[in-house]
Amino acid sequence: MVVMKMKFPFQKRVKLAQGLWLLSWCATVAGATTFTLGCLLKTELRRRAEVMDNTDIHIVPNTLMIVGLASLGINYFASKICQDALDAGRFPRWKNFLKPYFAVSCFFTVLMLLAVIMSYAMKGSLESSLKAGLRNGIRFYKDTDTPGRCFQKQNIDRLQMEFQCCGNNDFRDWFEVQWISNRYLDFSSKEVKDRIKSNVDGRYLVDGVPFSCCNPRSPRPCIQYRLTNNSAHYNYDYQTEELNIYLRGCREALVNYYMGLMNTIGAGVLSVFLLQASVLVSLRFLQTAMEAVAGKENTEIETEGYLLEKGVKETMMEYLNPVLTFLLLKNQVQEGEETTPGPATT
Repeated sequence: MVVMKMKFPFQKRVKLAQGLWLLSWCATVAGATTFTLGCLLKTELRRRAEVMDNTDIHIVPNTLMIVGLASLGINYFASKICQDALDAGRFPRWKNFLKPYFAVSCFFTVLMLLAVIMSYAMKGSLESSLKAGLRNGIRFYKDTDTPGRCFQKQNIDRLQMEFQCCGNNDFRDWFEVQWISNRYLDFSSKEVKDRIKSNVDGRYLVDGVPFSCCNPRSPRPCIQYRLTNNSAHYNYDYQTEELNIYLRGCREALVNYYMGLMNTIGAGVLSVFLLQASVLVSLRFLQTAMEAVAGKENTEIETEGYLLEKGVKETMMEYLNPVLTFLLLKNQVQEGEETTPGPATT
C-alpha cells in the first residue's frame, strides 16, 4: 500500500526542488549548530570533571557532535540532489545512491531524536554522578600537598563561590569530614588533642565551613566556625541567620544548572530534528516524482510522488532483512567453526 501519494506537475516539481535546496542549506547550518551545542555541553561538563564520578553523562554531547557532523554530510548531498533534479538527464545517476542514503539519513535523524530524549532523561545519572563526585571533592579538600589533588581545594572553593552553594547536600556535609590539613593544626594544643581523641577515626572535625561558603550579602561578618552554637556568638541564632552562609547544596545547584543547559539545548536540537525530517520527507517526494520522468523525452509531464511504496512495516523489513541475513550467516559460520573437530591424534 502506497503511503501519502501526491501528484506533481512540472512546475510543482521545480518549486519543490528549489525550496528543498534552500531548506537543505538551512539544515546544514542547523547541523553545524548542533555540533557546536554538543561541543559547548562537552566543555561545560569537562570543566566540572573533578566533581563528577562517571562519564555516562557525556553520551549526550558525544551524540550531539556525531549527529551534527552527520547532518552536514546528509544535507550537502541533499542540496546536490536537488540541483540535479532540475535536469532529468543527470538525476538518474543518483538512483543507486539514494536507497542507502535514505537508510543512513533516517538512522542519524532518529539518533538526533534520541539525543533530545536523553538530554531530558539524564537527570538521575547526573545527580548520582555529582553526589559521589562532590563527596570525594569535599573529602580530599585538605590534600593540597597530595599529587593529583593539589587543586582540589581551589576547585571546590571556586565552585561554591560561583554557584553560591555550600557542601554536597548542604553546609552540614563539612561537619563530617576533616577539611583542615594536619600541617595547619597545632598538635600541642589541648583543644586539637581533645577533638582528635573524641573521634573514632582520629580526625579533626569542627562544626565549621570553608570561607567560600560565606555569603557576601550577609550584613554581619561571616561566621564560619561553631555554626550551631548560638552561645558562641553575640546576637546569633543559626536557624534564622539565612544570609550568613549559603544554605543550598552544590549538588542541587549543579543539577539545576546542567539540566537547564541540557533542556535548552534539547529544545534547540528538537527544532533541528524537525527541520531534518522535513528535508528527508521532501527529498523522498522529489525522488519518487522524478523517477517517473527518467528515460522519457517529455520531462514536463505530471508525475506521482509518494513517501513509502509499501506500508511502514514492509518498508522497515525491506531494510532490516539484509542486516538480519548477514548476522544470521555470520552466526552460522561461527557455530560451524566451533563444532569442526580438530585433527585426530594417535
